[in-house]
Amino acid sequence: MRNYDLEFLKRFSMVIALLMAITLGLILFAAYLHTRIPPEVSPQAAKRTELRIAPAGAVYAGATGAAEQAAAKTAALAKAAAQVAYGGTTDGKVIFDNLCTACHTTGVGQAPTLDHAHWDQRLGQGKDTLYKHAIEGYTGPDGGIMPPKGGNPALTEEQIHATVDWMLANLK
Repeated sequence: MRNYDLEFLKRFSMVIALLMAITLGLILFAAYLHTRIPPEVSPQAAKRTELRIAPAGAVYAGATGAAEQAAAKTAALAKAAAQVAYGGTTDGKVIFDNLCTACHTTGVGQAPTLDHAHWDQRLGQGKDTLYKHAIEGYTGPDGGIMPPKGGNPALTEEQIHATVDWMLANLK
Protein backbone atom coordinates (compact mmCIF):
# COMPACT_ATOMS: atom_id res chain seq x y z
CA MET A 1 0.00 0.00 0.00
CA ARG A 2 1.10 3.44 -0.66
CA ASN A 3 1.55 6.11 1.90
CA TYR A 4 -1.38 8.27 0.82
CA ASP A 5 -3.70 5.18 0.95
CA LEU A 6 -2.73 4.61 4.58
CA GLU A 7 -3.31 8.26 5.35
CA PHE A 8 -6.80 8.08 3.74
CA LEU A 9 -7.74 4.96 5.73
CA LYS A 10 -6.55 6.61 8.95
CA ARG A 11 -8.65 9.73 8.35
CA PHE A 12 -11.65 7.71 7.13
CA SER A 13 -11.50 5.57 10.29
CA MET A 14 -11.36 8.71 12.42
CA VAL A 15 -14.47 10.13 10.66
CA ILE A 16 -16.34 6.84 11.16
CA ALA A 17 -15.31 6.74 14.84
CA LEU A 18 -16.44 10.35 15.30
CA LEU A 19 -19.82 9.62 13.67
CA MET A 20 -20.26 6.54 15.89
CA ALA A 21 -19.48 8.61 18.99
CA ILE A 22 -22.01 11.28 17.94
CA THR A 23 -24.66 8.58 17.29
CA LEU A 24 -24.02 6.94 20.65
CA GLY A 25 -24.22 10.34 22.36
CA LEU A 26 -27.57 11.10 20.69
CA ILE A 27 -28.95 7.71 21.73
CA LEU A 28 -27.92 8.28 25.35
CA PHE A 29 -29.35 11.81 25.32
CA ALA A 30 -32.68 10.52 23.92
CA ALA A 31 -32.84 7.82 26.60
CA TYR A 32 -32.19 10.46 29.29
CA LEU A 33 -34.95 12.72 27.92
CA HIS A 34 -37.35 9.79 27.73
CA THR A 35 -36.99 9.15 31.45
CA ARG A 36 -37.37 12.84 32.38
CA ILE A 37 -40.43 13.84 30.31
CA PRO A 38 -43.71 12.42 31.67
CA PRO A 39 -45.85 10.54 29.15
CA GLU A 40 -48.92 12.26 27.74
CA VAL A 41 -52.23 10.76 28.84
CA SER A 42 -55.13 11.10 26.45
CA PRO A 43 -58.36 12.48 27.93
CA GLN A 44 -60.26 9.39 26.77
CA ALA A 45 -57.83 7.06 28.56
CA ALA A 46 -58.07 9.15 31.74
CA LYS A 47 -61.87 9.05 31.59
CA ARG A 48 -61.89 5.26 31.10
CA THR A 49 -59.57 4.89 34.08
CA GLU A 50 -61.78 7.10 36.24
CA LEU A 51 -64.85 5.05 35.30
CA ARG A 52 -63.01 1.80 35.96
CA ILE A 53 -61.91 2.79 39.47
CA ALA A 54 -65.10 4.62 40.48
CA PRO A 55 -66.85 3.14 43.50
CA ALA A 56 -69.55 0.60 42.68
CA GLY A 57 -72.02 1.94 45.22
CA ALA A 58 -72.51 4.31 48.06
CA VAL A 59 -73.26 4.08 51.76
CA TYR A 60 -76.30 5.92 53.04
CA ALA A 61 -76.91 6.32 56.79
CA GLY A 62 -79.41 8.26 58.89
CA ALA A 63 -81.93 10.83 57.72
CA THR A 64 -79.41 12.55 55.44
CA GLY A 65 -78.51 9.22 53.91
CA ALA A 66 -82.17 8.37 53.26
CA ALA A 67 -82.64 11.61 51.33
CA GLU A 68 -79.48 10.99 49.32
CA GLN A 69 -80.56 7.41 48.65
CA ALA A 70 -83.96 8.59 47.38
CA ALA A 71 -82.28 11.17 45.14
CA ALA A 72 -79.87 8.55 43.80
CA LYS A 73 -82.74 6.14 43.08
CA THR A 74 -84.69 8.89 41.27
CA ALA A 75 -81.61 9.75 39.20
CA ALA A 76 -81.07 6.08 38.33
CA LEU A 77 -84.70 5.68 37.25
CA ALA A 78 -84.48 8.84 35.13
CA LYS A 79 -81.31 7.56 33.50
CA ALA A 80 -82.90 4.17 32.80
CA ALA A 81 -85.99 5.83 31.35
CA ALA A 82 -83.81 7.89 29.01
CA GLN A 83 -82.24 4.75 27.59
CA VAL A 84 -85.15 3.31 25.61
CA ALA A 85 -84.41 0.50 23.20
CA TYR A 86 -84.71 0.91 19.44
CA GLY A 87 -85.50 4.61 19.64
CA GLY A 88 -88.70 3.92 21.58
CA THR A 89 -90.45 2.37 18.60
CA THR A 90 -93.58 0.35 19.25
CA ASP A 91 -93.36 -1.41 15.91
CA GLY A 92 -93.36 -5.07 16.93
CA LYS A 93 -91.70 -6.16 13.68
CA VAL A 94 -88.69 -3.90 14.23
CA ILE A 95 -88.17 -5.19 17.76
CA PHE A 96 -88.75 -8.81 16.69
CA ASP A 97 -86.27 -8.51 13.82
CA ASN A 98 -83.60 -6.95 16.04
CA LEU A 99 -84.00 -8.98 19.22
CA CYS A 100 -86.39 -11.92 19.09
CA THR A 101 -85.70 -13.47 15.71
CA ALA A 102 -82.58 -15.36 16.85
CA CYS A 103 -84.57 -17.61 19.19
CA HIS A 104 -88.13 -17.48 17.85
CA THR A 105 -87.24 -18.44 14.27
CA THR A 106 -84.92 -21.33 15.15
CA GLY A 107 -86.40 -22.58 18.43
CA VAL A 108 -83.25 -22.00 20.48
CA GLY A 109 -83.87 -22.63 24.19
CA GLN A 110 -87.15 -24.26 23.17
CA ALA A 111 -88.54 -20.86 22.20
CA PRO A 112 -91.81 -21.23 20.28
CA THR A 113 -91.46 -20.50 16.59
CA LEU A 114 -94.14 -18.49 14.84
CA ASP A 115 -96.60 -21.31 14.12
CA HIS A 116 -99.88 -22.35 15.73
CA ALA A 117 -98.49 -25.71 16.87
CA HIS A 118 -96.24 -23.92 19.36
CA TRP A 119 -98.61 -21.10 20.34
CA ASP A 120 -102.13 -22.54 20.62
CA GLN A 121 -101.55 -23.95 24.11
CA ARG A 122 -99.89 -20.70 25.22
CA LEU A 123 -102.77 -18.64 23.81
CA GLY A 124 -105.11 -20.58 26.07
CA GLN A 125 -103.36 -19.01 29.08
CA GLY A 126 -104.34 -15.53 27.89
CA LYS A 127 -102.43 -12.56 26.55
CA ASP A 128 -101.76 -11.19 30.03
CA THR A 129 -99.75 -14.32 30.87
CA LEU A 130 -97.81 -14.01 27.62
CA TYR A 131 -97.05 -10.37 28.41
CA LYS A 132 -96.00 -11.29 31.95
CA HIS A 133 -93.64 -14.03 30.73
CA ALA A 134 -92.13 -11.70 28.13
CA ILE A 135 -91.57 -8.94 30.71
CA GLU A 136 -90.49 -10.97 33.75
CA GLY A 137 -88.94 -13.93 31.97
CA TYR A 138 -89.97 -17.56 32.11
CA THR A 139 -88.42 -20.94 32.71
CA GLY A 140 -90.84 -23.67 31.74
CA PRO A 141 -91.13 -27.24 32.98
CA ASP A 142 -90.10 -28.44 29.52
CA GLY A 143 -86.79 -26.58 29.79
CA GLY A 144 -87.87 -23.56 27.78
CA ILE A 145 -86.12 -20.33 28.73
CA MET A 146 -87.30 -16.77 28.10
CA PRO A 147 -85.04 -14.07 29.57
CA PRO A 148 -86.73 -11.01 31.07
CA LYS A 149 -87.58 -8.49 28.34
CA GLY A 150 -85.96 -10.81 25.80
CA GLY A 151 -82.56 -10.00 27.29
CA ASN A 152 -82.84 -6.25 26.64
CA PRO A 153 -83.72 -4.41 29.89
CA ALA A 154 -84.11 -1.12 28.00
CA LEU A 155 -87.38 -2.31 26.43
CA THR A 156 -90.52 -0.69 27.80
CA GLU A 157 -93.68 -2.62 28.61
CA GLU A 158 -95.42 -0.97 25.66
CA GLN A 159 -92.67 -2.20 23.33
CA ILE A 160 -92.99 -5.74 24.70
CA HIS A 161 -96.78 -5.67 24.35
CA ALA A 162 -96.43 -4.47 20.75
CA THR A 163 -93.91 -7.20 19.97
CA VAL A 164 -96.02 -9.98 21.50
CA ASP A 165 -99.06 -8.66 19.61
CA TRP A 166 -97.08 -8.62 16.36
CA MET A 167 -95.88 -12.18 16.94
CA LEU A 168 -99.44 -13.41 17.60
CA ALA A 169 -100.72 -11.61 14.51
CA ASN A 170 -98.06 -13.30 12.37
CA LEU A 171 -98.55 -16.93 13.42
CA LYS A 172 -98.65 -19.36 10.51
